[in-house]
Amino acid sequence: MIYLDNNATSYLDSVIAARMHELAQEKLANPASQHSAGRRARMIVESARDRILAGVNARTQGMGADQLLFTSGGTEANNLALFGLSEQKPGRILISAIEHPSVLGAAERLRQMGRTTETIPVLSDGVVDLDALRSLLQRESGSPISVVSVMAANNETGVLQPVEAIAALCKQHDALFHCDAVQMLGKAPIRFRDWGVDALTITAHKFHGPIGVGALVLKHGVTIAPQLYGGFQQLGLRPGTEAPVLCDGFAQAVDSCGELEERAAYLRTLRNRLESGIENNVEDTVVVGRNAERLPHTLSIAFPGVDRQALQVALDLKGIACSTGSACASGSSQPSHVLQAMKLPELVVKGGIRFSVSRDNTIDEIDQTVQVLRELIPSLRKSSMSKFRLV
Repeated sequence: MIYLDNNATSYLDSVIAARMHELAQEKLANPASQHSAGRRARMIVESARDRILAGVNARTQGMGADQLLFTSGGTEANNLALFGLSEQKPGRILISAIEHPSVLGAAERLRQMGRTTETIPVLSDGVVDLDALRSLLQRESGSPISVVSVMAANNETGVLQPVEAIAALCKQHDALFHCDAVQMLGKAPIRFRDWGVDALTITAHKFHGPIGVGALVLKHGVTIAPQLYGGFQQLGLRPGTEAPVLCDGFAQAVDSCGELEERAAYLRTLRNRLESGIENNVEDTVVVGRNAERLPHTLSIAFPGVDRQALQVALDLKGIACSTGSACASGSSQPSHVLQAMKLPELVVKGGIRFSVSRDNTIDEIDQTVQVLRELIPSLRKSSMSKFRLV
């Protein structure tokens, strides 16, 4: 298979897998246990915590050290951020229109619980509308803003968001700022301290780490209300036994990002080759977010007149894996809420798919994908038009 769905998950790095297997053979104990086997497990967890914090440019030691809470993944970290922060600081909650389903779902649940949640619109290029955010923050009617949640880079389009500008606006209006940086980690630098965010969501499996472990990074002095109870682990803010092997696997993935510029350059080469190859060989294509700064590995592209789900199935039958949007919403037949928020034409929304490359992909795979699309798209368009005439 030519695997081009790395925004959903990437393949586990073989070196990391070997290291995880080696650790598992140690028969590690509960990190909360006081005996030597427990202390060994605790050392692994705390080492992983410090390495990950350093990897996102957070403060790890001494006065003013930032905090990292291990979670089961990005979805749990996003929920912990929205529920935990808003419970500590009552008020209105603002989320962008292009957030991941785990943020949108948490906001909807907060709405059902009686909290006021409002949506920040985006511009046609997929970038959050800073003027609209400023107006929402300055509005005098209603309760003060509690939490603002805007992702660092969109999981469907790869469009980067003005994180530092958003953080500055939030600080001016005494609002907490949560940023979902799941898709950015391992592909572009994350500068937690410089950005000025209060809470940051990250996870391991988007950049060749293990599935099942993520984290919420909290700025020094920021507190959250726990959403789980009955344990003292992680200061009681996210109780439950930590998994040393998974935590270390996460840290290894972060450690491997030391040559980030080189990796990003290779990803960009693959993405650009795919993008230009499609445009040069397939008529009537639309690159979504073309005029915005994007992650180096993500290509959201639309084929107006083609049904996106039919195209995904056809590509899968040809041995090419891609996505029609967020994997967490892949069971839905609904059009992409991200492309709709960008107010793109209906035919673009209905014909949009996502390719996301990784360091495992090759130039040859990209060229093969272009050739398959060149052969598939005309027939799929013809089939779609025939169905339209019948209706």
